[in-house]
Amino acid sequence: MEEYKRQFALNLLAYAVQRDISVEELCRLSGIGFKAFRDGAANIDTRQFNDLWLNAIYLSRDAAFGLHFGESLQLAALGVVGQIIQSSRTVGEALTVAAKSVELITDQVSMEVIQTQKSVTLKFVPGWKEDEADPIVLRHLLEFFMVFAIHEMDGLVLRRIKPLKAGLTMQREVGPQEYERVLRCKPQKSSGYTLSFPGAFCNEPIITANYDLQRHLIEMVNRQSKSLQEPFMSERVAHYLTANAYLGMASLEEIASNFNVSPRTLQRKLQKEGVSFQQLADSVRKSIAIHYLKSGSCPVKEVSYLLGYNELSAFTRAFKRWTGKTPLDYRRNGNDPVN
Repeated sequence: MEEYKRQFALNLLAYAVQRDISVEELCRLSGIGFKAFRDGAANIDTRQFNDLWLNAIYLSRDAAFGLHFGESLQLAALGVVGQIIQSSRTVGEALTVAAKSVELITDQVSMEVIQTQKSVTLKFVPGWKEDEADPIVLRHLLEFFMVFAIHEMDGLVLRRIKPLKAGLTMQREVGPQEYERVLRCKPQKSSGYTLSFPGAFCNEPIITANYDLQRHLIEMVNRQSKSLQEPFMSERVAHYLTANAYLGMASLEEIASNFNVSPRTLQRKLQKEGVSFQQLADSVRKSIAIHYLKSGSCPVKEVSYLLGYNELSAFTRAFKRWTGKTPLDYRRNGNDPVN
């Protein structure tokens, strides 16, 4: 259990780096010895965990920090998804296992699955503990798990899932448009934190290859980013694009919102580093396409779909622009290296 909590805290620190927050300063304010914690020589207690959240929210100046953290965190990041996949045949079964897995990460939030013929509802319940649970931390944790659940379902069925409705308990400092963008539906005022989906969704089979695909993408990101050092903006965008590539390329607007900057500011930062958003997106697509064409594990049409192309002809034109060859020619001619 402690290892899952530790991994969660490390992912929070990694996201803080993406947001230009000093990890050393964040840990100092939270009473955490950064080096000892990073190297596995020390754990953090509940109080430090709460302070880590509070200080990350404060330093990011993002009233929707939990929402955006959930949007950035990838399916394989918490280490529990493999367990869910191995013990589940359908999405409904996976949700039931996932509800039990939340307690591995935190004892401040639990998840219930309420299933009827017409819908399945995920209810996220705060676990109040005197002197341990901070209301602000709980709100961000609850919003984090709501968004993470949506992304987890994306990975299970390899497409973007849209909830029927999302329930929140109160008005937020951030405009409703941002919540609608991240939650993919217009949030409604509710007595609790809930997500509802069509009931038939529970019967959809899980294809384990989907998890293998995303695990590979996460490994690609991990190879590119070895430590909690502050990366260039272009690296941060490339990592985000790579890790989310199983759902197609994220837009400039989506990434800018996740980093809590305007699209214009993001473009300006990339230009200072001598690269454009489109160049980064093409580079990520090219890298993933070449990997799958070399491995021979996916038909060309499936590679095209995985990269977000609705038509094979569009993928063929793009690949030829990148490499000078069509995908079929590249695969037939021995997968010669491409610069």
